[in-house]
Formats: sequence, structure tokens, C-alpha cells
Amino acid sequence: MSQTHPFKRHYHVNAPSEAALEVTSGVAPFDIESLFRAHFDRTARVIARVVRDPARAEELAVEAFVKLWRNPQAHNTIAEGWLYRTAVRLGLDELRRQMRRSRYEGLLARVRGTPTPEDIHSATEERDRVRQVLSTLSPRQAELLLLRSQDLSYTEVAAALNMNPASLGTLLSRAQQSFRKEYIKRYGER
Repeated sequence: MSQTHPFKRHYHVNAPSEAALEVTSGVAPFDIESLFRAHFDRTARVIARVVRDPARAEELAVEAFVKLWRNPQAHNTIAEGWLYRTAVRLGLDELRRQMRRSRYEGLLARVRGTPTPEDIHSATEERDRVRQVLSTLSPRQAELLLLRSQDLSYTEVAAALNMNPASLGTLLSRAQQSFRKEYIKRYGER
């Protein structure tokens, strides 16, 4: 008896009922392995732009594929869209965890009274500000901005978020306005 790899379904030639089911249903089997090969790098890049840690981004990308594989309902949707939406959400969740951790480390540093590397601002200050503002936006708005910043087309963004492409421009404009407003509120105009 062979073990089934989580990213590969095996269909036995000696199993006539399974083969007949595949032929009669007309539905192709869900091929997570091909999807993984085709979309892993881009999924990891989407997450890496959010969390700024390529190794963690790859871990989260694998987690997104595992979630897809374990969710049979997602197999009946546009899998790429579901995957990118899940990847962005995992990245945003990680960003929120990082922000909480940073806040607590900052409080601890003040109690200790010694400066930490995080207290010394450099070129990463602007990126940290952007990440912080993104973490305060609604998940839908943050997802729109992040996916669009990855050079995904309107059609790809709409598929990833399960939206009507015709309304994407308006929603994206509102998300950009919300981002600008929150950024100015927190940091002033630059």
C-alpha cells in the first residue's frame, strides 16, 4: 500500500469505480502539485512584501497551500484566487503578530532603559510605517492594496478576492484614500 503525498493524489488504474467516477463526472481531479509548482514563488513573494522575511514568507506560502489542499470547498472555486487571498490574509496575520511583538518589546525596552536596535530608526522606518498603517485598515482594503502592489491585474485581484472586476477600481481608490488618511493622521504629510 503506497502512502499518499499531501500534494499529490494517486488514482489507481486497478480501481475501476474511481476511474469510472472520474470519467463519468467529467470533473478533472484537483491537482495541488501542479498548482504548487505554478504559483508557489509568486505566493511567497506576495507574503514576503508584507512580512519582509523571505524565509517566513515561504513557510506561510506552504501553509496557504496546505489550507487549500485541506479545504475541498476551495477546490471548486478559482483555486489561484482563493490561494492569493489566503496568502495575503496569512501575511496580514503575521504582520499583526509582528506589530504586537514589537509593541511589547518596546515596552520592555523602556522598562529596562537600554536602547535596542529597534529604537534606532533607519531606512526601514518608512516601511514600518506602511506596515503599521496596513495593519489598521480593514482586511478587504489591505488585501486590495497588497495584491495590486504585486502587479496583479484587476482581473487577478478580483478573482483572488472573489469580487466583480467592474467594482474593483472604485474599491481600490477607496482603499488608497483610507490608507492616505490613516497615514497622515498618524505621521503627518510628507
